[in-house]
Amino acid sequence: MKTKKNRWLIALAGVGIHISIGSVYAWSVFTVPLQSELGWSLSNVSFTFSLAILFLGLSAAFMGHFVEAKGPRISGLVSTLFFASGMAVAGLAVQLESLILLYFGYGVLGGIGLGIGYITPVSTLVKWFPDRRGMATGLAIMGFGFAAMLASPAMEWLIVNVSIAGTFYILAVIYFVVMIASSLYLERPPEGYEPEGMNLDEKVTAKKDIVQLTANEAVRTRRFYFLWSMLFLNVTCGIAILAVASPMAQEIAGLSAGAAAVMVGIMGVFNGGGRLVWASISDYIGRPNLYSLFFIIQIALFLLLPSVSHALVFQAMLFVIISCYGGGFSAIPAYIGDIFGTKQLGAIHGYILTAWAAAGLVGPFISSTVYEATQSYTLTLYIFGALFIAALAISILIRGDIRKIEADAEFKARKEARGELIKQGVEVQ
Repeated sequence: MKTKKNRWLIALAGVGIHISIGSVYAWSVFTVPLQSELGWSLSNVSFTFSLAILFLGLSAAFMGHFVEAKGPRISGLVSTLFFASGMAVAGLAVQLESLILLYFGYGVLGGIGLGIGYITPVSTLVKWFPDRRGMATGLAIMGFGFAAMLASPAMEWLIVNVSIAGTFYILAVIYFVVMIASSLYLERPPEGYEPEGMNLDEKVTAKKDIVQLTANEAVRTRRFYFLWSMLFLNVTCGIAILAVASPMAQEIAGLSAGAAAVMVGIMGVFNGGGRLVWASISDYIGRPNLYSLFFIIQIALFLLLPSVSHALVFQAMLFVIISCYGGGFSAIPAYIGDIFGTKQLGAIHGYILTAWAAAGLVGPFISSTVYEATQSYTLTLYIFGALFIAALAISILIRGDIRKIEADAEFKARKEARGELIKQGVEVQ
């Protein structure tokens, strides 16, 4: 069906939302200024970020049905109100020197805005790009990965030249404007929408959803928990590496503190770029193959890393790992569409994202606990290598479920075709 909306501008609107809420990854810019100006401890300041990620996961899970029911425009506007008001309340908290108010503003209100804003564009883009699901979701989620690179220098400049509170207020206004404009352009495609220029093969691919499950039906299937586990394991290991990348590079590969800091910055490029590149690749090799490839690559890299002392090789291996970490996020929505359909993709995606919240706690805990016990990152890397072996096994197991539902769908299609022929008076053997 025809539509007045341009699907590439819809994708750009999705990037606008994600590049705004993704600034949460630049939270560390506020850490030292808040400590020095207000005397808060590192753990107190850091808990703000943890709280925001916790509420991201919770709101994504509980508000997924809201996103599906109200549509992307309303959901985007709600996300904007929560996220921008969270920023503004954070500014007020700094002025009043209230840590509790900071937790409520940035952690709770901002976190809720994060969760709703994260899933809002994704389910919409999958429907606008039935021919390129992976690439479309990769575009939006790429914005989340790149956001910190853009926000960090701006935040640092504002903190020095304005104030910490002023920085929060200015960011609240900027993100409010960007997210409002993006949300107002978002909408679902019309029923039966097909992009212009699709060839026959692409149309067949776009219409091959083998099932259409609701979120409540999806969580009663084995493949939901297989998918949840794969994301959980990928994020657990990836987020732990992000947390200790600098000291680990200094210990194993002998990088200086300055060189390690540059490496961490480059990792941000691979985190963001991997989201688009890997998700686009999944359109050609399929999501099951992509996740198995993720895990095979990372098994090899995690087991080899402890013995790599060459600085450039060590960094290159870390960059590939982080690209797989980012790609795991961006390919998940398309995978959901493949095996559950797009009927309630936003709600199912929200449930799946609870794996992110859990992994955010488990990954750094494993890394710090093992390091404190051994004073080395070697055992940590071997443990993560073992976890990826388990993830690879799960990525193989889920294929059995996919083959079964494909066979059931084919049987149903044949049965319906047979019934149609009988209605037409055609003799069927």
